[in-house]
Amino acid sequence: MKSSIAKIVEQAIAGLPDLSSAPEVASISTTVERTRDSRHGDFATNIAMRLAKSVGKNPREIAQTIIDALPENDLIDGVDIAGPGFINFHVSNKAFHQELVSILHDGDSYGRQEARKEPKILLEFVSANPTGPLHVGHGRHASYGATLGNLLDAAGYQVDREYYVNDAGRQMDILGVSVLIRMLQANGETVQIPGAGYKGEYVRQVAADIDTTGVPEITAADLFANLPPDGGEGGTDEDKEAREALIGALIERVEELLGIESFHNIRRQSYESILADMRDDLAEFGVTFDRWFSEQSLTDDKLIDSALAVLKERRMLYEKDGATWFRATDFGDEKDRVVVRDNGKKTYFASDIAYHFGKRERGYDLLIDILGSDHHGYVARVQAGLEAMGYAGDSLEVNLVQFVTLYRGGEKMQMSTRSGEFVTLRQLREEVGNDAARFFYVMRSNDQHLDFDLELAKTRSNDNPVYYIQYAHARVASVFRQLAEKSFAYDETAGIEAFDQLSETHEKALMSSLSRYPEIIELAANNRAPQHLVHYLRDLANELHSYYNAHQFIVDDDALRNARLALISATRTVIANGLTIIGVSAPDTM
Repeated sequence: MKSSIAKIVEQAIAGLPDLSSAPEVASISTTVERTRDSRHGDFATNIAMRLAKSVGKNPREIAQTIIDALPENDLIDGVDIAGPGFINFHVSNKAFHQELVSILHDGDSYGRQEARKEPKILLEFVSANPTGPLHVGHGRHASYGATLGNLLDAAGYQVDREYYVNDAGRQMDILGVSVLIRMLQANGETVQIPGAGYKGEYVRQVAADIDTTGVPEITAADLFANLPPDGGEGGTDEDKEAREALIGALIERVEELLGIESFHNIRRQSYESILADMRDDLAEFGVTFDRWFSEQSLTDDKLIDSALAVLKERRMLYEKDGATWFRATDFGDEKDRVVVRDNGKKTYFASDIAYHFGKRERGYDLLIDILGSDHHGYVARVQAGLEAMGYAGDSLEVNLVQFVTLYRGGEKMQMSTRSGEFVTLRQLREEVGNDAARFFYVMRSNDQHLDFDLELAKTRSNDNPVYYIQYAHARVASVFRQLAEKSFAYDETAGIEAFDQLSETHEKALMSSLSRYPEIIELAANNRAPQHLVHYLRDLANELHSYYNAHQFIVDDDALRNARLALISATRTVIANGLTIIGVSAPDTM
């Protein structure tokens, strides 16, 4: 409906030579907004005020000129000028009735925009290291990313979803050492996982499933002989340095005792086991990906070498202190970055820019990364890398996700323990259910901290927003069950023909709310803000509940009954469509 108003304004201005050539005309669609008070109309545009400076006329005079040029149409009952030059549009009942027809006709495709040829988007999210089960923080990343992908898809964008698997580097070595120590423990050895290792009980199960065929036998004494002391759980810089020194020495010792090939075999089995569990966990949560991209493939497929070659050819690299540096400061970063250390090993940063270089080389125009809030400094340096390799830095968009805090009965929960155990996504899902988890994770903006109330999420009452919305859907379904019980039949065609009978205040408010749905989809997608859809669905559910409590739907008057049934049927469709995008079910019974 909003786009229809914008087109009418565009048609009017197109026939006005004095106005049509002004640069502001190109953005007419962005000037049309819903009014906050329906007494001032349903939509308003400030295009007249935007044009005033360019054409050198009074905004109200321009507004009147546009109104006089508006084409004949049956979507608008009246137009007036307000304030310094706002043009207010009063939408006709027929326009709202036509929107209801579109909802009933389009069904689950209502609100979806026409396919856009560009930009082609690659959405990367979650991408947690395969070193342990997904925790509740990862759940927020998963829910936000999956919902955003659904929104972009509904808004007509071409979008692929990707998970970046960190299956190379130091964390995988630490996982391998941790698993090996659990294997020694299972064989009766008295040995502790060092402070920098992975201590969770899940590591025991991973260790139990390792195929040790061909792996040399070692003892704890072999492993820890003459190694530096551990920093334990201490928080001082000295403790941290000691932890890192010990784990580094352990990695070297394991490679020496087992051989690099055998150690990498244990390491590979370990992360593959954990990754398989993560895949299952996400799939059960309704979160799937088009591609799982291996970090190791960047090395195996020589993509890092290719990216560095491009940088070298463009004179973006230099040598210093035996290392190779990237001129990141030339592109606004705070300092230059090492891409190859003095020992010849490539840095994580080299992998990062190579990975994003590869995304662009695969034909994606816009790269959207969803990362943790601690990645704030990551953005400028990777954008610098893209620019240095010939791509626009703003082709990378990073959306940061803030932390989650769990509460039970008003009490903040302990999220992790010294033993390495933490509240997993699977535990959360088992307690509150997928629907509540998916919904609660996107109720607030991703850049705000989220307090997740477990008890509220499980409550079957109107205080629980997901229950409140689902109950609205179920209430409509119950009306149609009652219809059959009372031996009435629903005639949609007759209902459409009788839309003029929908004259109650609640009915007009509900029709107006329904017509906003396509606008909400576009707003939420373009602003990367699923919470807009959440708030809309809660408001729509409130309109339905208010209507349900104020009026009877199954009345004796055939025309009125079918018209009201058509209205609530359309409401059920929009609620279901919105919940589907969030990844929440739309039950017929509660």
